[in-house]
Amino acid sequence: MVEHTLIPNTYYLSIGSHPPVLHIDSGDRVITKTADAGGKDFEDKVVSGRGNPQTGPIYVNGAKPGDVLAVTFEKIIPNRNYGFCRPKVAPNVLNPEHSSGLSSEEIFHFNIDLKAGTAEIDKNSGYTRSLIVPLRPMIGCFGVAPDRGQAISTATSGPYGGNMDYLGFREGVTAYLPVFVEGGLFHIGDGHAWQSDGEILGTGIEISMDVEFTLTLVKGTAISWPRGENDEYIFTAGNARPLDEAVQHSTSEMLNWLQDCYGMNEKDANILLGMYVKYDVGNIFDPAYTMICKLPKEVLPSEEKKFLLG
Repeated sequence: MVEHTLIPNTYYLSIGSHPPVLHIDSGDRVITKTADAGGKDFEDKVVSGRGNPQTGPIYVNGAKPGDVLAVTFEKIIPNRNYGFCRPKVAPNVLNPEHSSGLSSEEIFHFNIDLKAGTAEIDKNSGYTRSLIVPLRPMIGCFGVAPDRGQAISTATSGPYGGNMDYLGFREGVTAYLPVFVEGGLFHIGDGHAWQSDGEILGTGIEISMDVEFTLTLVKGTAISWPRGENDEYIFTAGNARPLDEAVQHSTSEMLNWLQDCYGMNEKDANILLGMYVKYDVGNIFDPAYTMICKLPKEVLPSEEKKFLLG
């Protein structure tokens, strides 16, 4: 395993077959930084346009279409003393009569205290109460280049990953992405110091990050949609509109996982999933909604225990 330090000087507002900024081998670790969703870095300098600028892409030697790229997030640390959010709940999650006169462009700042592990809303932001939330850093947007030479806006998501805004993509989690092009071309950005389910404000607490992650190729296991695992769960992500289509993608991918990697027959997989499934809403704001289907590891077949990395 080789450790690479990447100092980004180019950012992309799409995920696609852009020229790689780094070539690595499977199993190598990358240490780098991300800009915030507004295009500012750790020094509060504007380094990119707005819209989830991506660090990368990173080319993984030997990655071929049909492979799986495992991304293990080892460190996700805010590297600035403030973050921001917007104050307006998305109209698509409200009844029409709740249409708000609030500006979607207004920004509320949060003061970040790494030592205390908190984010506190700035008293000059216009919020009339005290509000302190614990830091729970996550990555909102990451993925690999999609097929057919596409470069897809970082506003949305798909089978390749993208702007899923799922709060479960945190330190200690391994995400699995289907590879569509040679090298995979991994992108990462859009760090949040805190976010609730659904990202219904269109933001979490947006902030630049120091990140460390390991990229590992998995051969001989094809997947159709992003997967992931933490200490307690395996999970799958479906990205689409309407929301029921995202549910269909994530649930179908989980059934495939149970049958392909755990040796379960179709009936057993359906019954197990029906008894123990849990769903999380990743985002219900972006052009494609994200729905997470997850199962506790403790209910998986003990005689198999086939996770993709061991």
